Amino acid sequence: MRNKTTYWVGAAVAVAMTLTTACGNSSGGNNTSNQATGSSGSGSGKKIIALLLPDTTSSARYETQDRPDFINEVKALDPSIEVDYQNAQNNSATQQQQAEAAITNGAKVLVIDPVDSKAAAAIVSEANQAGVKVISYDRMIVNSKVDYYVSFDNLEVGKLQGQFIADHTPQGGTVVMINGAQSDNNALQFAQGAHQVLDPLFNSGKLKLGYQSYTPNWDPANGQREMEAALTKLNNKVDAVLAANDGLAGAVIQALSAQGLSGKVPVTGQDATDAGLHDILQGTQSMTVYKAVPKEAKIAAQLAVDIVDGKTIGSDLVNGKVNNGAEDVPAALLQPVVVTKDNIQSTVIQDGFTTMDKIQHPAQ
Repeated sequence: MRNKTTYWVGAAVAVAMTLTTACGNSSGGNNTSNQATGSSGSGSGKKIIALLLPDTTSSARYETQDRPDFINEVKALDPSIEVDYQNAQNNSATQQQQAEAAITNGAKVLVIDPVDSKAAAAIVSEANQAGVKVISYDRMIVNSKVDYYVSFDNLEVGKLQGQFIADHTPQGGTVVMINGAQSDNNALQFAQGAHQVLDPLFNSGKLKLGYQSYTPNWDPANGQREMEAALTKLNNKVDAVLAANDGLAGAVIQALSAQGLSGKVPVTGQDATDAGLHDILQGTQSMTVYKAVPKEAKIAAQLAVDIVDGKTIGSDLVNGKVNNGAEDVPAALLQPVVVTKDNIQSTVIQDGFTTMDKIQHPAQ
């Protein structure tokens, strides 16, 4: 997607008039819209924050956690602020339209988890021109003048996954890496962090990198095909699989199961989904990386509300900077945690992130 200069305002008005109808995407899904309070209208005299999330397929967290946690926190901090929620259903053009409509409707802040980390730079450019602040949420928008970034230490996520593989793969073992989507800057950082740990082992011969691929749209069906291709190439001689998140881990497990290898090969994950945690209890997935989404959503909501209300951003919120290719973006970075069968109770259960009932009976 290319930066626009003069034509977008008129186009955005038309988009705003039609955006309540379903926006198509490659999988036939529909756009979802929700107002925390009131209705969108023209935005005149209203305080509006737009929350623009990327999809409902790469992780269940967006609809079950990020959306309600963010909206509830904004309501608690300032009930007069509307949250204009949109989900792009993995379509970067749809997300562009949603952002343009939000700007036209009077949003003061865009909180964006981009479908495409590069394409979303066009959204930031338009927001900059309109005087609208941008918080890059969870995934960094690259090569753009983003105001704030709220996420986890994504390199550390990859390092934790890579270290688990290093610690649980026999010497000389063959490793498969099923990475996330190359359009997602986070996926690139996860892979980078993992390689920082594993490359010295690959280079020394202590471990072998037998197969590596990225997964378009983080789609588990694509991930399963990739794992099946890896097993074919390697004649089923696989000793560990670094899967970038729990959705891909589930796909890997299906491919392994078809070859009688499920539970015999260490498999990593990420997001601490109920399905992933269920697989960990079953012994088919080895670990997941837990990211406390409620804390992430709370910080993003606090930043957005402070911006709208003209308050000074506290140093307790912003604890670092991350370069996005254009500048060092002030960032609020949270620390990820490894979860295995041994510490489920002391991490995700103790934090109230999920329950044992949900883990034992994950939604299908």
